[in-house]
Amino acid sequence: MTAVAAEGSPETRNGFEHPALFYSGRSEYLEGTVPFIEDGLSADEPVAAAVPRHNLESLRTALGSAADRVMLVDMADAGANPGRIIPGVLRSFVDAHKGSHRIRIIGEPIWPGRSELEYPACVQHEALLNLAFDGRPVTKLCPYDTDGLSAQAIADARATHPLLIDRTGRHPSEQYDPDRILDAYNLPLDPAPRRAVERSADSSTLDNARWFVTSYARAAGMTSLQLVDLEIVITELLTNSIWHGGGTGTFRIWTEPSHLVCEVSDAGHITDPLAGRMPTDESQFHGRGLVLVNQIVDLLRVHTSPRGTTVRFYLRLPAA
Repeated sequence: MTAVAAEGSPETRNGFEHPALFYSGRSEYLEGTVPFIEDGLSADEPVAAAVPRHNLESLRTALGSAADRVMLVDMADAGANPGRIIPGVLRSFVDAHKGSHRIRIIGEPIWPGRSELEYPACVQHEALLNLAFDGRPVTKLCPYDTDGLSAQAIADARATHPLLIDRTGRHPSEQYDPDRILDAYNLPLDPAPRRAVERSADSSTLDNARWFVTSYARAAGMTSLQLVDLEIVITELLTNSIWHGGGTGTFRIWTEPSHLVCEVSDAGHITDPLAGRMPTDESQFHGRGLVLVNQIVDLLRVHTSPRGTTVRFYLRLPAA
């Protein structure tokens, strides 16, 4: 395994470096990640690693006492919904270290345990990193398990990362094309099942819609705290539809074996690819709702086009 490109190399995007590390087995994983961390610590650079639990423990053990100088995050928890990774994990770390010459992060949002349902949001996240950190002095190393991941996941990694690292060395990706990935995974969502209950809401019926959704969820067994979260989410999404989606939002709600599922459709078109994935502050009147929704739900899927937008979210049922 070879080191990541130095700042100013052709693979650097205006200060942002975004290599994919293709590894096979624990030994190659540590060969590609531990020197990356140690080099950052030696240069007095802030370092974070957000990876799934099994790799997190391997890193902690390999680093020894140096692990205390690294922000270690369980990606399976913090990044369960890929839409919260940029604002809730990465940008919060980067913003906390403004003024640093360079910041190093290992982020592993795609691993063999990810479900097919989660994967589109994961690969969209990888493509959006190139926009979210454009111009920032950040090196974001993304490990990919070539033994456990599908050929499609590896091919997508070549399209979302300008630089590839494997056992043969470091190579610019000839397939790099994150915009193509964003288009390819902006897919229409599977139709809601026939058992789904459908209603519409506008400004005069928003309160009734909120009551209906929380009543449905209460009957499905959700806890009081979950009902508070659900009320926030459905209010934000329907309010977005009323303000930006033609004045009306149509919502559908149903249960699956492990989740309560709800979606909101309207006539609006989300044109900002980073909508809901960048941190906001109190001074912003618009754009905060979808960020808040991403922080609450267990998974968010979005399909948007000039014909309209559907936002579907999942909340885990307590029994699951």
